[in-house]
Amino acid sequence: MKFAISIALARHTPATDTSELMKHGLELAKLADEGGIEMIFVPEHHGIELSTGPNPFVQLAAWAPHIKRARLGPAVLAAPYWHPLRLAGEAGMFDQLTDGRLELGIGRGAFQYEFDRMGGGLDPERGREMLGELVPLVKQLWLGEASSDKLPWSFPSATACPKPLQQPHPPIWIAARHPAVFDLAIENDCDIMGTPLMWPFAEVLTLVERLEAAVAKRPDKPRPRFMVLRDACVVDDPDGWPVAVDTLYEHARRFETLFKNMGGVHDGFAESVDLSVVTNKADYTPDAIRENLIIGTPEEAIAKLRKYEDAGVDYFLYQGISGLPPEVALRSLELFVTEVMPAFERSASRA
Repeated sequence: MKFAISIALARHTPATDTSELMKHGLELAKLADEGGIEMIFVPEHHGIELSTGPNPFVQLAAWAPHIKRARLGPAVLAAPYWHPLRLAGEAGMFDQLTDGRLELGIGRGAFQYEFDRMGGGLDPERGREMLGELVPLVKQLWLGEASSDKLPWSFPSATACPKPLQQPHPPIWIAARHPAVFDLAIENDCDIMGTPLMWPFAEVLTLVERLEAAVAKRPDKPRPRFMVLRDACVVDDPDGWPVAVDTLYEHARRFETLFKNMGGVHDGFAESVDLSVVTNKADYTPDAIRENLIIGTPEEAIAKLRKYEDAGVDYFLYQGISGLPPEVALRSLELFVTEVMPAFERSASRA
């Protein structure tokens, strides 16, 4: 199993200085690169401080001169917010500027709060449909002339300028949980990112089952790479886990506000909901958070991640817990690259 990282710039309160947060994000990216993580991703979000990312291409272009080896990409862009011609051109430009290091992640979008503001009240099901319409158009625009007679992206013949450096095109990762999106990814020769959210490890196995079912339907298609995202915090002390659990709990109270449209957002800051009233409240007990996520000492993290590797996960996507004190976040990543990842390198060499 190999490794990637997702770096979100999160402010829970106005007390967090934005400029310092930006510097912290770059520190994490440089540490990940130096530690041998293969891919660095950043998310797209609009109008929310819980994950600041109005244009991942701009953010990553600023980071690129400091990142010597790792590949770079958005994970994920929200398909409904991107015109195919704009996305094909911006992605092509980014790939050229980074010497062919783009890994392009695309999904339907996550938060109804954003759909209401960026998509005119878009229904998530329509977002999934737009994802299926966007991906083949972008690939066609990279290869040559393309046109569309379907709304919302109806346009006469055009092509992407500039074309990407990677040929025939950069790798595309599709964010998938719904079985139909697994099918979509394989139909379009894309790799797949899955997230089990806060749910137990059994949900990882469910995602693997959906992958295998989609692969079985199309034996004529190449098998995609499969990546799974989980929140993670590695600690030195076996008793050091509460800071990660407590921080994740507070983050989740705001995440659920946006994910389920349960509360208000004021000046970009989401209200904190009462997690005792959500349907999956059992996933938010301290024991469940500690067990389900990659939280613990390096030895505990390795033991948990072995199950992912054994299940057939090709890449683990490390997502640092948003809102951790910067020194804790940096130490967690340092332990991950120096003590956790080498265990899997040794496994690969023995195989």
